[in-house]
Amino acid sequence: MSSPLAFEFATATRVLFGAGRLAEAPEVVRALGGRRVMIVTGGNPARAAPLREGLDRLGLSTVLFRVEGEPTLELAREGTATAIAAGCDGVVALGGGSVMDAGKAIAALAANGGDPLDYLEVIGRGRPLTHPSVPLVAIPTTAGTGSEVTRNAVLGSREEKVKASLRSPLMLPRVALVDPDLLAGAPASVVASSGLDALSQLIEPFLSARANPLTDTLAREGMRRSARSLRRAVLEGLGPAEREDLSLASLFGGLCLANAGLGAVHGFAAPVGGMFQAPHGAVCAALLTASLEVNHRALRARAPEHPALARFQEVAALLTGRAEARAEEAISWVKALCQALSVPGLRRYGLTEAEVPRLVEKARVASSMKANPLVLTDEELAEIAVRSL
Repeated sequence: MSSPLAFEFATATRVLFGAGRLAEAPEVVRALGGRRVMIVTGGNPARAAPLREGLDRLGLSTVLFRVEGEPTLELAREGTATAIAAGCDGVVALGGGSVMDAGKAIAALAANGGDPLDYLEVIGRGRPLTHPSVPLVAIPTTAGTGSEVTRNAVLGSREEKVKASLRSPLMLPRVALVDPDLLAGAPASVVASSGLDALSQLIEPFLSARANPLTDTLAREGMRRSARSLRRAVLEGLGPAEREDLSLASLFGGLCLANAGLGAVHGFAAPVGGMFQAPHGAVCAALLTASLEVNHRALRARAPEHPALARFQEVAALLTGRAEARAEEAISWVKALCQALSVPGLRRYGLTEAEVPRLVEKARVASSMKANPLVLTDEELAEIAVRSL
């Protein structure tokens, strides 16, 4: 008999979804009670101009903080110091996954004090946060990470050459505002890598050792939407239907990963991102096919009664649209999609076979690896890495 079902589901206090909802952001921010707001944005701060103007009309002052590239410990320290010096009592993160993570880290550290390493997993002291973050509104402009509804912020350490998370329920944004129209004009390469990141964040929680009925429902719907729209969005363009599907797939992926965990793809992605200057979404895209294939083979060989094997077949049905599809067809479908979207291997970012053993050491202890459906051997992990080159 299986053990009684038990799970937790946590997310942002409010989730607002829909085309054109960015216009509501100034009022949403004001309702949280702040009067001086840090706007964390990406490399093109002009995208934040309408939001700043809207906040200004409501009598709220703003401080702009730019995030170029993926967030690091140094950037989190700088952003936190800026927020504290300016007396910011609210944070808005408007951008991609890196901006979301930077905004969450700054909001948490501004409220709790101390250094990121006091709270960081794996390489830090791992102390719990004790105070709720400064009120945060998360507004994604890409469709990949789902970071607007997760309770962690991934930061890179240049010294340790690894990425690790600040993680706490106290870091969940007060509001996640998802406007699919913000995807308009996104480069095809960004749509491809972020979309494959979102797809992996739907598949991995569905196969996860911590999967639950709530995340399963979201994962199924997200996979359907990703399967029907991602290829078309990259190769033919982002119309309103594609923007909506990919935004929902990303949102659902964030909800799933935050509440059911991930697996080998993201177990590798954190150390790869720390060792090399590699975009997170592109790394996940490169790892997805080999991770699925090695996991499926390991389950068949060592755990033939494992429930994840039946779930592999369901993934195949969701991706192909054919109820009778076999598990192997899920892997073939993902491989064909990556080829169609011209996903580069990890060699593009500097990984070589000589560095695979060091990568495996780091991946084995990554927090995301803990939810993989079964423990992979070092040989299996090395195979994933080599095949993803």
